[in-house]
Amino acid sequence: MSAWEIVGTVLGVIGVWLMIRQNIWGWPIGLVQVAVYAWVFYSAKLYSDTILQVAFFLIQAYGWWHWWRGSRLRQAYGGQARVSLPVTRLSSAEVAGWVAVGAVLTAGWGWFMHRNTDAALPWWDAFILVFSLIAQWLQARKNLENWPAWVVVNTVAMGVYWAKDLRLTSGLYLIFWVMALWGWRAWWRDMRKGLAA
Repeated sequence: MSAWEIVGTVLGVIGVWLMIRQNIWGWPIGLVQVAVYAWVFYSAKLYSDTILQVAFFLIQAYGWWHWWRGSRLRQAYGGQARVSLPVTRLSSAEVAGWVAVGAVLTAGWGWFMHRNTDAALPWWDAFILVFSLIAQWLQARKNLENWPAWVVVNTVAMGVYWAKDLRLTSGLYLIFWVMALWGWRAWWRDMRKGLAA
């Protein structure tokens, strides 16, 4: 366990907590957290996870912009209040499409990493890379389905990080797993409330 792993863990919990609350400040916290974890994963020779952090950085920046742009001002009690971007759902066909794309990309990236690097656990690492990118993209788009995707990714990640002796990171992903369930419920309620309004 390193100091960087501790910093990344704390920032990760704060960032996900802010995402659950649909607070736009979760995005800049996330930017710092993924930069820290890029170093942690590189040091552990989890190269797919290192690349994932770079991609997360880009998607986090997009999510911050998208949420900011998607919110709008409305008149409220004689003043102005910011209304957040609404939570939406994917169709069954869209979910199936994302799963199919994820499976193909996982197989391809896992094979590439297995053949060309000394990556530890290349197939599982590839799964975490690909499906985390999908989940992060769905979160940036404020799709409810990001949360069940995170539940699956976090389940796999706990095992991989435990096997690589990243115990604190494995514990972080256990916390993320619980928080993904919490986020799923909170966003579902918010979406239902928005539909009823």
